[in-house]
Amino acid sequence: MQFQALLEEIVATLRPELGREGQVASYIPALARVPAAQFGIALRTCDGHEAQAGDSTTPFSIQSISKLFTLTLGMREMGETLWERIGREPSGNPFNSLVQLESEHGVPRNPFINAGAIAVTDRLVSLFDAKAEMLTLLSSLCEEPIRYDEEVAASEAATGFRNVAMANFMKSFGRIDNDVAAVLDAYFHHCAVRMSCAQLARAVGFLCRDGVHPATGQQLLTERQARRVNSLMLTCGTYDAAGEFAFRIGLPCKSGVGGGIVAVVPDRLTLCVWSPALESSGNSLLGMKALEMFTAKTGLSIF
Repeated sequence: MQFQALLEEIVATLRPELGREGQVASYIPALARVPAAQFGIALRTCDGHEAQAGDSTTPFSIQSISKLFTLTLGMREMGETLWERIGREPSGNPFNSLVQLESEHGVPRNPFINAGAIAVTDRLVSLFDAKAEMLTLLSSLCEEPIRYDEEVAASEAATGFRNVAMANFMKSFGRIDNDVAAVLDAYFHHCAVRMSCAQLARAVGFLCRDGVHPATGQQLLTERQARRVNSLMLTCGTYDAAGEFAFRIGLPCKSGVGGGIVAVVPDRLTLCVWSPALESSGNSLLGMKALEMFTAKTGLSIF
């Protein structure tokens, strides 16, 4: 399949729509200044072939896509014990809902909403330097250095009042072990990782290879764990629009309010799209359209 020509076609088709609809994430000041009229797409096949088009090498703030990698670290280090304080059900509510957290006694519904990722990060902070370990993992997967955007991390910390509230609320129920400030510092930095579409398409490659690290051949996750991560991406990975993604795209996806979306075609390829303008649920507007075009033209789907 000629993926390069297809990606170029998708970019050419969607580029005229840049800036027409959607809004960048304005509640994080450092993200509010990102120009909306950008669009990139990249993929990497299981056998290492890469294709990319548009602004595919422009780095951006991966935001909630980082939750995919904190979950990977947590599952790798803790196995089934990770789930003692975190659920696996879709939330059906905004990713930063306090109401749901209160009604469920401080147990986050899944690891891809903010409260769930904070809970996973707390477990990682108990084990090692969670900020350093995240960069080590991502740099290994991409085979090049990955760094934090300290301006974005500071911006998150200065305005993340709801995340602070959720972390303290979980702490009051005994669901957080470590100092809340230390956990949130790691969490905000994880969200502030800077990567491009090309790098993210490489980084999630283990999820289309049954958990095998695409560069080293080592088993990063077990085959069963990789399947479970993909299933959680399908049901919980795109905020409260997961049903719409499953219906329109039919692939496990994980999005972030920086405008990126990663998607997995098991045993075939991984891809990443990026455009900063978001729809009402917090997902990239053109990113969703690009993924829908990709699956329609290739016939690739898990269904």
